Amino acid sequence: MKKAAVKKTAVKKAAAVKKAAPAKTAAEGVAPEKAVTKKSAAKKTAVEKAAVEQPQPAGKPESPTALVRRARRINRELAEVYPYAHPELDFENPFQLLVATVLSAQTTDLRVNQTTPTLFAKYPTPEDLAAANPEEVEEILRPCGFFRAKTRSVIGLSKGLVEQFGGEVPGRLDDLVKLPGVGRKTAFVVLGNAFGRPGITVDTHFQRLVRRWRWTAETDPDKIEAAVGALFPKSDWTDLSHHVIWHGRRMCHARKPACGVCPIAPLCPAYGEGETDPEKAKKLLKYEKGGFPGQRLKPPQAYLDAGGRPAPPLGAVSGT
Repeated sequence: MKKAAVKKTAVKKAAAVKKAAPAKTAAEGVAPEKAVTKKSAAKKTAVEKAAVEQPQPAGKPESPTALVRRARRINRELAEVYPYAHPELDFENPFQLLVATVLSAQTTDLRVNQTTPTLFAKYPTPEDLAAANPEEVEEILRPCGFFRAKTRSVIGLSKGLVEQFGGEVPGRLDDLVKLPGVGRKTAFVVLGNAFGRPGITVDTHFQRLVRRWRWTAETDPDKIEAAVGALFPKSDWTDLSHHVIWHGRRMCHARKPACGVCPIAPLCPAYGEGETDPEKAKKLLKYEKGGFPGQRLKPPQAYLDAGGRPAPPLGAVSGT
């Protein structure tokens, strides 16, 4: 009887301890796994998001760390191929670069460079262009296409510069995008190349290549900018834009990429979408890589030293 009572008491104590244990654990913060999961999810970086959302090749998915390493290696390789990469619009000051970048929409930088000498000779300052006769500006800009809309934009942004910024091009993103015809892409071109402030230029070439390389699966330019920006230090952004855009114009074309002569072929998930035969691929190269003139009438000396040739003025035979 006595032994049975002792045993019964021991069982009750064990049950009481077992029942109290979860409450103690919860109080100590061990049990609430949901809170930990939420915290981890909140720390998920743009790099991790890119690695998860992008279409993956067959086999083991690419980790966020591997994606960063591959992306940065591609940029290093392209820096060796295009050490002279630069903005391909002719300009002598921030105002000229701003206007030229707006004019470059839906046309080539070459055509803009062939057109702006006449424009800037007649209207050298924002004050001059703001007071210009639209019909006269339209006639100058006709070779650029969409000349009426572009005339409204360049006159409008010139008026904005005069009225809001004393005729000076502002060096802040928030100020630049307030001007007519100026979006984030245009603003980053100006900030990066006229003011030395890092920015990613997401044009059609940039969008095409970063998706081919599976740096991101995004299609919206702003989201592409954020996703790619997360892969690189901010100090690399401007030169990265030049490297990618130059490669898109010269080798990694929209319809027929020159895969057979591409220096980053081993790092490219899309290798084989274009011509893989080296001899045939060489014939697809453009500008200086194909032995033709570049897009600038007045390119930097480094480009000329590397064997590049300046573009011809408007009306001349370009050879491209």
